[in-house]
Amino acid sequence: MKSTDELLVINDLHTGFRIKDTYFDAVDGVSLTLRKNEILAIVGESGCGKSTLATSIIGLHDHNKTRIQGEILFKNRNLAKMTEDQFNEVRGSDIGMIFQDPLSALNPLMRIGEQIEESLIYHTKLTKEQRHKRVLELLTQVGIPNPPRVARQFPHQLSGGMRQRVIIAIAISCKPQIIIADEPTTALDVTIQAQILDLLKDLQEETGAGIILITHDLGVVAEVADRVAVMYAGQIIEMASVQELFNNPKHPYTRSLFNSIPQMNSSDEKLNVIEGIVPSLVKLPRKGCRFAPRISWIPESTHEADPRLHEVAEGHFVRCSCYKDFYFKGEEGGQTS
Repeated sequence: MKSTDELLVINDLHTGFRIKDTYFDAVDGVSLTLRKNEILAIVGESGCGKSTLATSIIGLHDHNKTRIQGEILFKNRNLAKMTEDQFNEVRGSDIGMIFQDPLSALNPLMRIGEQIEESLIYHTKLTKEQRHKRVLELLTQVGIPNPPRVARQFPHQLSGGMRQRVIIAIAISCKPQIIIADEPTTALDVTIQAQILDLLKDLQEETGAGIILITHDLGVVAEVADRVAVMYAGQIIEMASVQELFNNPKHPYTRSLFNSIPQMNSSDEKLNVIEGIVPSLVKLPRKGCRFAPRISWIPESTHEADPRLHEVAEGHFVRCSCYKDFYFKGEEGGQTS
C-alpha cells in the first residue's frame, strides 16, 4: 500500500488521565494507520481504551486532566499538539464523529435542521438557502423519510434509529476525509443495526473516506470491516485483515473473544466466558503480558518480559509470544497455534 493512501498515522500514542497527582495511560503506546476508502475496526471489551483512542484523535479531552503524548499525523500536522482553536477547524470539516449515544450528543432544545446546519455555517460559505437545501439532502442521504418535517422536529420526537441517522448526517455534512464511529449500533434493534451498517458502507464507497469503527460486536466487524485492531488494557494486542483475523486468530485474548460467541451448532448449553476483568487504570500492570493474569494456567515462561508486536504473517501482528503455547482451560494442554 502506497503512503499516499494513508489518511491518518498514529505513532506511539499515550493518553493518560490524571488521578490525584499521577497520570495513568488509558491508551498506552498505540500505533495505527488508517487508509483511504478503508473501514478499520477497533475491537475489545469495555474499558480497554477504544473510545479514549477515538476521542484522542478528535481532541475531545479536558487538557487540564489529560496528558497526550506521541503523534497523530493528519495532513502533515500532529493533532496531538493542536490547540482547541486549531482543532475546531479540523472537527466537522476534515474529521467527523458518530457518537455512541445520539440522545446525549444532540441538543434537546434545537431543531434537527438547525443542528445539522451548524457545521455548514462554521465550515462552509454556503448561503442560507444552500444550507437548507444541503440539510434536506443529508436527511435524504441517511434514509430519513419526509426530511422537511424531520428538520423541524426536536430530538425527543425521533426514534433511536432516526436520531442515530441524524448524528451520521451531522458527521458527514462537510464531507470529511475521516469518520470515527463510536459504537454506532449500540442499543438499536437488529433491523436498524443492519440499516445503519449498510449506510456506513455506502458512505465509505461513495466518498472514499476512511472510517474508524469502534465496537465490541464481532458480528458488526465481520460485516463491514477491512482491517481489525484488537485492543486490551490500552494496547493493540493483535492486528490483521478481517479475513485473516477471523480465519486465524492468534492472541489468547482474541481467541477468547471468539470462543465466547454463542454458536448455533453447539450442543453445549454453557457460554464460554473470559476469566477475570479488564484491570482498572490504577491497578493495570505496566510490565509483562497484560493478559497473563486472565490465563493463569499458561506458564509464566511463555510470556515476554516486554511484549512487542510481531509480524507472524504479512500484515498480521500479534503482541507477546504466549500465543504459541496458549490453549483453553479444560482442553488437553499443549501447543495449539
